[in-house]
Amino acid sequence: MYFVLGYVRYAAHRNFVDLGIFAQTAANAFGCFCNPVEGSHWAFHFSPILYAIGGLVQVWHSALALVAIQAIAGALTAPPIYGIVRRYADRKTALLAALVVLLYPPLAGVVFNDFHENGLAPAAVAWLLWAFDGGFPIVTLLFAALTLAIKEDQALFLAAAGAIGAWNYRRDPARMRLASGVAVASAAVCIAFFALIQPHANAGSYWAPLRFYGWGWSAPNSGLASAIASALLQRAGYLLLTFVPLLFIPFRSRAIVLAILPLSEVLASQMSTTFTMGSHYAGAWIGYVFFAFALAIAAIARADARRAHRLLYGCIALCVVEFAVADPLHPGYFLHPYGARDARLDRFLSSLPARIDVATQEEAYTHLAATDPNATLLPESAAQPLRACYVLTDEDYPESVRLIEMQAYLPQITRAYEIARRDGAISLYESRACRAANPPVHSPH
Repeated sequence: MYFVLGYVRYAAHRNFVDLGIFAQTAANAFGCFCNPVEGSHWAFHFSPILYAIGGLVQVWHSALALVAIQAIAGALTAPPIYGIVRRYADRKTALLAALVVLLYPPLAGVVFNDFHENGLAPAAVAWLLWAFDGGFPIVTLLFAALTLAIKEDQALFLAAAGAIGAWNYRRDPARMRLASGVAVASAAVCIAFFALIQPHANAGSYWAPLRFYGWGWSAPNSGLASAIASALLQRAGYLLLTFVPLLFIPFRSRAIVLAILPLSEVLASQMSTTFTMGSHYAGAWIGYVFFAFALAIAAIARADARRAHRLLYGCIALCVVEFAVADPLHPGYFLHPYGARDARLDRFLSSLPARIDVATQEEAYTHLAATDPNATLLPESAAQPLRACYVLTDEDYPESVRLIEMQAYLPQITRAYEIARRDGAISLYESRACRAANPPVHSPH
């Protein structure tokens, strides 16, 4: 279902820049592992999982390949939760718990959002914890490796989870060794990325994602008390949207301690994007919360199966209510029928030369990224250089963020570029410098 919704969103050119960035990185996975917006992706995140995704993009040359992968990953979160509950409780409880997972609004928001590594984390973490809980050491190590390949913050979370698991199973030598091994390997990955890989890829400069993960806050002009109240209310709202659909059942299990660090990463950030439902950041903690939920509801079912069933029916109803009052999919904005402007832009993009060096807005960039390694975004401000030989704009999308931001440096484009081609509201500008360096060759008559 989420692939179908993602396809509708993609066809209507409603994706943001992340889909293009990851499509371009995946398409270049076996080359530079880079994109023109970030440079080397290693400078931003530890995500070797993108090599596997890059293999699919080599066959399916479209950003829709990433949309499909994220939809599948979302669906794969339910089976391990079913398995954990079924291990300790009746089949009906397990089936209802799996249905709660599939209807859980924060997971839906992650899956429907633009592709991001975090979209793969809930399933990987859930399968890892299913394997460890079931006493399958080889499978546990395989899913630990998969989880570590997703993103550097999972290395931090798994190091903590492994340490907690080693302490909790200190009287079970086999599980204690397994948990300790996961903790040590995770810590090694975390240290290797931040001490060696990221500084080398980024030439030792500022780590850009810190703007999202920089913990702390600053008081606005409204004053300290007002700032504290606003910050607490925003985060309390996020926690309510997180746990009300689960009837706070995860807190009935000690395993909820595993979710403390991932939730802290989100809640302690200064950037409200991180604690906004519908963003990919929820993918960091969802798997750990589901694990606690599964253990808790199984324990309830062992004591009183009917009570567990009633609670799960309540969770299902609250998930539906949350979609009605605070839908993380925002369908009114993202889902539109394929229209004339979409068809016109698609035709124009398909007529461009292969691998054209073009800077454009997100509506076009996300559709070029998987096949054009030279496509990039328009700058966010006049302070950023614009070096592309071509600039493409489509004013049929007036709400485009990059198109709006471009107004600040429109005189710069007017001076340095000239119109090469137009089709309705679509304009393709060519750099005068590029034209002078590569004049068109005319065939002799």
